[in-house]
Amino acid sequence: MSKAYKEQLPREVLDRLKRNEKVYILDVREPEEWESGHIPGAKHIPLGQINRALNEIDQKQETVVVCRSGNRSGKACEYLSGLGYNVVNMPGGMTEWAGDMEYGK
Repeated sequence: MSKAYKEQLPREVLDRLKRNEKVYILDVREPEEWESGHIPGAKHIPLGQINRALNEIDQKQETVVVCRSGNRSGKACEYLSGLGYNVVNMPGGMTEWAGDMEYGK
């Protein structure tokens, strides 16, 4: 069964940001994870609160969904894409993002 949403690796998202593309990012990690570091400009809605915050997410705008490793963001993408949202999962999550940022790749 194919997924109803796309995926972009952290490096690809970072490249888009470096090209000054307007990238909408939704971080679905828990508050303490968010506080430990997040992508500048990202919107924070923990996974368990998404169903109560749907009005805060633009259904038509492509939104890259991130978490620590890509598991929770995948669940969020599955849920949101099922409701008609234009979402992209970032597999590898903030774990890979931190590595990409650290090495400037």
